[in-house]
Amino acid sequence: MKIISWNLNGIRAAAKKDLADFIKKQKADIYCFQEVRASENQIPEELKNIKEYNFYLNPAVKSGWSGVAVYSKIKPQKVFDKIGDKKFDQQGRMLTLEFAKFY
Repeated sequence: MKIISWNLNGIRAAAKKDLADFIKKQKADIYCFQEVRASENQIPEELKNIKEYNFYLNPAVKSGWSGVAVYSKIKPQKVFDKIGDKKFDQQGRMLTLEFAKFY
């Protein structure tokens, strides 16, 4: 299994530098991106609908801040985007994907 984790410092900026092509070429099973800094409606379409991948996003409430995203070829059984503390849950800093044999 191949997992790639990357602090993007902005998914829109990364999109301009061919992030979609990187994802397709690397063929990882799971990508975990931090500092996405965009809400779902701000993410380019070519990054929302990459063939073979399920896309999950937890953006920060405050526009342009933090946010995480996961692309996974394997569909998880459950996805969690909160820890139960409003102060932290609004920051969009976590996504937990539960699979059959791992998280």
